[in-house]
Amino acid sequence: MVDPSEAKGEGSLRKAFGGVLGFFILLLIGTLAFSIRLFSVIKYESVIHEFDPYFNYRVTQFLTKNGIYDFWNWFDDRTWYPLGRVIGGTVYPGLTLTAGSIWWLLNNLNIPLSVETVCVFTAPIFSANAAWATYLLTKAPAHLFEVKGTGAGLTAAVLLAMVILFLLVFLLISDNQNVPSYISRSVAGSYDNEAVAIFALIFTFYLYIKSSDLKNYTQTLNTGSLFYATLNALSYFYMVCSWGGYTFIINLIPMHVLLCIVTGRYSSRLYIAYAPLVVFGTLLASLVPVVGFNAVMTSEHFASFLVFIIIHVVALVYYIKGILSPKMFKVAMTLIVTIGIAVCGAVLAILIALVASSPTKGWSGRSLSLLDPTYASKYIPIIASVSEHQPPTWPSYFMDINVLAFLVPAGIVACFLPLSDASSFVILYITTSVYFSGVMVRLMLVLAPAACIMSGIALSEAFDVFTRSIKFQLPKLFETPPSDVWQLIGDTNNGTQDELAKVDSKIPTEKSETTVKERPSKKNRKKEKEILEKGKEIKEKGKENVEKVSDKRQNAKKLLVLPLEASAVAILLLIILGAFYVVHCVWAAAEAYSAPSIVLTSHSHDGLHVFDDFREAYAWLKHNTDVDDKVASWWDYGYQTTAMANRTVIVDNNTWNNTHIATVGTAMSSPEKPAWEIFNSLDVKYVLVVFGGFVGYPSDDINKFLWMVRIGGGVFPHIREPDYLRDGQYRIDAQATPTMLNCLMYKLSYYRFVETDGKGFDRVRRTEIGKKHFKLTHFEEVFTTHHWMVRIYKLKPPKNMTRGKSKKKINPKTRTKISYQKNRNKNPWQ
Repeated sequence: MVDPSEAKGEGSLRKAFGGVLGFFILLLIGTLAFSIRLFSVIKYESVIHEFDPYFNYRVTQFLTKNGIYDFWNWFDDRTWYPLGRVIGGTVYPGLTLTAGSIWWLLNNLNIPLSVETVCVFTAPIFSANAAWATYLLTKAPAHLFEVKGTGAGLTAAVLLAMVILFLLVFLLISDNQNVPSYISRSVAGSYDNEAVAIFALIFTFYLYIKSSDLKNYTQTLNTGSLFYATLNALSYFYMVCSWGGYTFIINLIPMHVLLCIVTGRYSSRLYIAYAPLVVFGTLLASLVPVVGFNAVMTSEHFASFLVFIIIHVVALVYYIKGILSPKMFKVAMTLIVTIGIAVCGAVLAILIALVASSPTKGWSGRSLSLLDPTYASKYIPIIASVSEHQPPTWPSYFMDINVLAFLVPAGIVACFLPLSDASSFVILYITTSVYFSGVMVRLMLVLAPAACIMSGIALSEAFDVFTRSIKFQLPKLFETPPSDVWQLIGDTNNGTQDELAKVDSKIPTEKSETTVKERPSKKNRKKEKEILEKGKEIKEKGKENVEKVSDKRQNAKKLLVLPLEASAVAILLLIILGAFYVVHCVWAAAEAYSAPSIVLTSHSHDGLHVFDDFREAYAWLKHNTDVDDKVASWWDYGYQTTAMANRTVIVDNNTWNNTHIATVGTAMSSPEKPAWEIFNSLDVKYVLVVFGGFVGYPSDDINKFLWMVRIGGGVFPHIREPDYLRDGQYRIDAQATPTMLNCLMYKLSYYRFVETDGKGFDRVRRTEIGKKHFKLTHFEEVFTTHHWMVRIYKLKPPKNMTRGKSKKKINPKTRTKISYQKNRNKNPWQ
């Protein structure tokens, strides 16, 4: 039999080697997380994607050029004309400050990268950070990841088990950095808030668990580190600076704390982990200008304050219980309950008064749309019009998380065996994230890390069972019994061995003391005999306990042993499943999510076609219009117009003023003359529309037009959606309503379209247009891109507008009389 000391040395060697190997694997994972997001740069070019990232890029340019103080006080007069926008007070600055700091650091190290290059690669850099943060978070609830399988063994079976477990760790982290739902927001060029916010979200959860540090997963939170609690508050502050989704954190953690209190798992460590987060986190969050007093005045934050009061009441009860007798404790409890009910009643009354004073009960529109999925479509069409605010379909789940959808339930079951505070937190995380992702497709981002954690735990349990089955059924690979048994015995019976060691050390001491004396007394002899007998009894009991524990553990392990062939086949199938998943994720990264919306591609029988119409249109605006000209378009294209064309826009993607957006929607929905009057009152000189009927681009303004009608009709009642529908159907063919055929959006999109093929066939709607030959009286076409995707029109000045009716000829003799009568009847004060 192998000596336990030798087994302990082998375990230390395995642990050290496993730690080094684990470090290099994590380094490899970070490299993979970064490189898999470079397909967009390799296939296209280093360019900013989508719409919102262009605003973030423009703000970062201003920050690096003018400094932090000018950034906080920047009033942007090129957006939301004539209102403007205070950038420092309406933007989440985390992403901008992060990229600006990276640019500043690189330039101080004499690495002259442009601001655009730094912005393009910020998301891939933080995806690696997110992968490492997920690894740290998963180690807390997944107790299998602590020491087991982290080094090389001496025998082939132990080596096999270790390699498989390392493969598991690799797959776990690769899940997070490869999962398509996260890739979609973190490819190179996706310079949006979520690029850094997902890392902040995961790292904040990790520090919350770390501040309560689960060393023994069968007990409640163990260490209660104030240092990590302070770091947790700082991480939460970074999350607040980065993304409005910080409210998910400040509601999920209080839910977990309340769950621990209700289930009787309260401890001082839980208090230390939660209280500093609420106090420091709220104070720091109020320093962010876009949040300000909303950190204490809106309903999204009230849950954290309510749980903060509850945990203080519970802490007071536990403290009093420890210093009073049972009778006095009952009296004190009566007093505490009475005072607590009074205080809670007063607090609830204040909260109800604050909530009742708000039309939305203290909730923001987006929060209400999450709690009530029908709220946005009923009351706030501007929120419902955003595609990423729509609920996802079942195929999108399979596309974004793929096989993880089948592994998540197994991971939830594994978290209950045994249930710890950390595993209960992860269960709560996956439950809430599944709900929110089902309401809004954008929140698949929040689901992705939770799904990866659960899938990793499920795979860990499966690999543990299969590799253990192989190890127990291959005794020929072991020359001596495996040292893991001795390690297991040592870990589970440390108390007994320590007691034996104390007795052994005590016995010779007593012997030496008694032998020093020349003539020992009878009392000393009796005492010596009692100690020796007691030591023998303890040794015998200890050996029995060790044998019982080892027998029980071995029997429990053997109960989970599967047939050798089945275990080998199962491991092979899991590896094949992981390989297919990796192939799917790489395909999604390379094809589905790497194409920038600013540059489009299409494959046909004659090869690859590139559509660069957006940049072509913005370049025309930049070089052929005056600097002070105002451009009107739907709000989707406001950020790009300002950033790429450097022209003033009426509305943009910030969507903070619903009335202003409704005014533009009303103009697009009105006939040509009223639309001209609306745009002219806003000092608009050019109107930009996006049209995809020629090349088959589905995300054009005609497909978005009903949202313009709904938003405009919400403010201006004379715009009614049924006027644009034929028997409840949206049509642009000959059966379309006269209101639809005569609105400005229809005319600007289909003007001269019949000249392309002689029929006016719309490839997106797959039908011929209803009104083919018409002329514009108040607008003139000034530019249309190569593929007709972007069309720009200029407002005609009043003196050059063509009248609809011919002027009547007036007799020169009567001219003076008519003019005199007009002047006489005219009110000079009007």
